[in-house]
Amino acid sequence: MARCCTSLLVTSYKTVRLPVVKRTLVILKPDAIERGLVGEILARLERKQLRLVTAELRTIDVASATRHYAEHEGKPFFDSLVTFITRGPSLIAVIEGPDDTWKVVRTMIGATNPADAAPGTIRGDLAIAMSENLIHGSDSPDAAQREIAIFFPDLA
Repeated sequence: MARCCTSLLVTSYKTVRLPVVKRTLVILKPDAIERGLVGEILARLERKQLRLVTAELRTIDVASATRHYAEHEGKPFFDSLVTFITRGPSLIAVIEGPDDTWKVVRTMIGATNPADAAPGTIRGDLAIAMSENLIHGSDSPDAAQREIAIFFPDLA
């Protein structure tokens, strides 16, 4: 079900436009948990005035990982993605903010390959290898909606 992009509060005497709030999915991957970086990463998001809607520490099952990475199925690295994300607990979270929250989060995360990630980004400052790059963030509004539905169907 598609979500409305604008909220309106209608009263008997006037219409008031409310601010648009968008949500995106963030996964702090097993390496972030293992290295004790959850607090650091969440603090960076909160300092940017993004709000944690919900979060759950869980080991992602293979079926959910396969759905999550469906766009990569058939690629040579697909099996290693699934193996990595299911190897231990991840913190799966929904983050809320203004329009284009997904883009704000992706900019904060930095390039997929930490060697290419700018200083000041999460991966640029904290990640050590492409295969252990700490964090996932939805790459579009449609991806955010699809990914939130996988992990938090009650919020979709």
